[in-house]
Amino acid sequence: MSVAGPPGPVMDRDEVDRALARLDAEHEAIETSLLALQDHAGRRLLEGAGLTGTTQERWQSTEQQITLLWAYFDAYAAALRTAHETRARRRWPGRDDLVELTELLRGESVTVAGGAAPAPSASITGPAKLTERFTLIELVARMNDLYAHSLDMVVAADAVWSALPARIDLLAAELHRTRQLAHSVGVRPGEHPAGDDLERITAELTRLREQVISDPLAFWQPAPGSSAPGGGRPHTERYDREARALEDVRREIDAVLTVRQDAELRLGRLRDVLSRADRTLAEARSARGEVLAKIAASEVPAVSGPSTALQEQLAMASDYRRHAQWHRLSPLLESLEEKAEDELMRARESLTAVTQPLAIRAELRGRLDAYKAKVARLGHAEDPLLVEKYDAARRMLWSAPCDLRVAEQAVLRYQQAAAEVLAPRVPQQGGPTDRRGEA
Repeated sequence: MSVAGPPGPVMDRDEVDRALARLDAEHEAIETSLLALQDHAGRRLLEGAGLTGTTQERWQSTEQQITLLWAYFDAYAAALRTAHETRARRRWPGRDDLVELTELLRGESVTVAGGAAPAPSASITGPAKLTERFTLIELVARMNDLYAHSLDMVVAADAVWSALPARIDLLAAELHRTRQLAHSVGVRPGEHPAGDDLERITAELTRLREQVISDPLAFWQPAPGSSAPGGGRPHTERYDREARALEDVRREIDAVLTVRQDAELRLGRLRDVLSRADRTLAEARSARGEVLAKIAASEVPAVSGPSTALQEQLAMASDYRRHAQWHRLSPLLESLEEKAEDELMRARESLTAVTQPLAIRAELRGRLDAYKAKVARLGHAEDPLLVEKYDAARRMLWSAPCDLRVAEQAVLRYQQAAAEVLAPRVPQQGGPTDRRGEA
């Protein structure tokens, strides 16, 4: 090796020994890291996998980087060995030895031949060089750079393979159990939306697993701002979406199972609610006839008959139960329960509207008798005017048909007359008073 001129000041013996010790430590650390990378489970999987997409492109580049790493390491080890041999010539090296050692340890003393590629921070596919020259420190930095990029790719792929396929397989097993359960209650593709969802989830999980195995880096999300190898996490959006969809289907199946268990009880409740609605409508129709006979000049709303559509749907629900068509019975029961409650509410509102004139007449009768009792309690029961007005109001309220507007006016007249009779009288001026000043 030429020693025409050392790079910078010539190192003394102590500086040479310290530099060799430091470079030995670097050599040991790099060798340990390279062997660990060689034995990494992710690297072995990448070598044997049928890769596609981003992972295939990255792995081709990474394989070149790993090959280059070993070439650099061998060159580094050879240069370090040469430096040790030079240092071992003499216990107390002379000037020429120190100049040569300075050149070996600080100069561009390492030549890597055979188309070495640039560092990964540049383009790995750039034009190859016949030879490259490095200082030992530059070569260590280049190896660290290549190692970090290679390890990042290997760790990322391994992290995805460690996380997603196992989770997909567990979800697929749960999907299989759900499909069997769905089939047992009649939830099948083309017959129930949940059955169609199960088919779609099955196809999506199959595609997802194939893509994760062949292109794991497509499912890797690097951590923002992280420079550490493998900094990031697998992104699981597609998996999470299918897991949520399966959970929704499972809830739907559970609802169908609940229908199978509670169908007879719910059908019994439905029959009871619709029966009460029919009885209430019958009562409203009867009350309407009574109102028309007993109340004059009053608008009484018509009363509709029972809902034949609901009865037909109830019969259909019973038929579904007999034939164990639980997936059809489930939505029908939910709809029927809501409609039956609405029907009962409609019947009650109809009865209230029809009987309102009778309620008004009852209120007027109660008011008239209450005032009569008050008048009698205060000693005016035989007052001729009050007796006359009471009898007139009573005849109107207890005769049929009753004109409510006229009867209400008669009750008001009785109230007014009673109020006048019961009002305290003002004494005449100069009349006798008791000791409290009262007449």
